[in-house]
Amino acid sequence: MNPDTPQRGVRLAVLEQGKTLLTPQPRLRTGFFSSLTADAVLAQAGAGDRAAQLLGACSSKGAAKYGRPVALGDSLRVDLVVVGSVAVAPSGCRIGKGEGFAELELGVLGTMGAVDASTPVVTAVHDCQVLSDAEIPAGAMLPWDTPVDVIVTPTRVIRTGARRVDPRILWERLSPQKLAGIRVLQQLRREIEERTGEALPVGPDEVLPPVAERRGRGGRGSGGG
Repeated sequence: MNPDTPQRGVRLAVLEQGKTLLTPQPRLRTGFFSSLTADAVLAQAGAGDRAAQLLGACSSKGAAKYGRPVALGDSLRVDLVVVGSVAVAPSGCRIGKGEGFAELELGVLGTMGAVDASTPVVTAVHDCQVLSDAEIPAGAMLPWDTPVDVIVTPTRVIRTGARRVDPRILWERLSPQKLAGIRVLQQLRREIEERTGEALPVGPDEVLPPVAERRGRGGRGSGGG
């Protein structure tokens, strides 16, 4: 599940229901994913208010503090993916913040064998963020964009019937600037090249958004997940 504030309540529900929460480090700038369970959080936090301790673990800092770091070589299987959206259509077409981290994260997990095209992808949004199919046409989706299978709002659940392919990294679209700012992608690239004996392609140069430069040069720009 994405680490953004709008989904904090959903992350809390995951822990409260005894499930394992896998959440990425923001913008992948300090690491990869953190794995959390309620029992592990409470054991580390010690005596105190259970609800407050779990809620604290659902922030980006809390996940980094209480979570177990996940490495690329770890064996995992993800049962459900939750992504944030700026807007989404009943067809499953989705608009994110424009930096491509949801797709990059899915691409890495796909390379690890943790997710595939059958893994459900859900987004949780307000009703006003659900637009018509005409407002977000399928033709507007770029090669790296990931449609969602389920849209959850405060008033309804929409099953989109969207079709997806196995998530992967589109190295030929990943700029040198973005690659330089995300260590997990550098590591994954080295491992693949060492295993195959072949150099992976690289995408064209890009100028990263100002927010990406301020927060560790991990911007999304042209996508690439």
